[in-house]
Amino acid sequence: MYRGIQGELIPRGDTLRLISSLDNLKTAFLDAAKQGQLLDDTGDVPAEPSYTELLQHAADAQDLSRDVVRLAADFARSPHSANRAGRTVLAHLATAATMSSHAAPHFAETAETALSLSRATGPITRRYRGNSMVIDHATARAYLRRTSESIGEAAKELHAHLDLHRFLPAPAQRALAAPPSPPPSARHR
Repeated sequence: MYRGIQGELIPRGDTLRLISSLDNLKTAFLDAAKQGQLLDDTGDVPAEPSYTELLQHAADAQDLSRDVVRLAADFARSPHSANRAGRTVLAHLATAATMSSHAAPHFAETAETALSLSRATGPITRRYRGNSMVIDHATARAYLRRTSESIGEAAKELHAHLDLHRFLPAPAQRALAAPPSPPPSARHR
């Protein structure tokens, strides 16, 4: 039984490094979701939203997405992704990679609509485009938050995995890995 558990352990150092990377990414996604604001202080779409600023939201989201996709790909190539905890972590990372990839296009759509807002011919068209911007921007930010949640779930799984390390401290792990000593021979008594 213990040998089976031993084979399921992700080395403690690898687990701690991965948790640190996940915590950093989770914070980065949450910060991006909070910083990427569209509405002004009155809660309205600005009369002339900045295309450059909105496009920067898309670029930042794309960079973050690349980071989480790389982390997921690196983890998928590791031998740790094949054990129980690793499969669960990989599933959360796959969700995070998918969610993150949806944010940048919505931010880009918001920026594109900002360009057309100044060419709106009437108040109804302007309101429609403004509402479209709000929806796309809010959707992008929601994807960033969901990505952060998936990354947090992966980290939570790894924290639970560390409990196995506490249950099987390092000396016990070495003792379990050593073959049992042969029983004393009855002839030598």
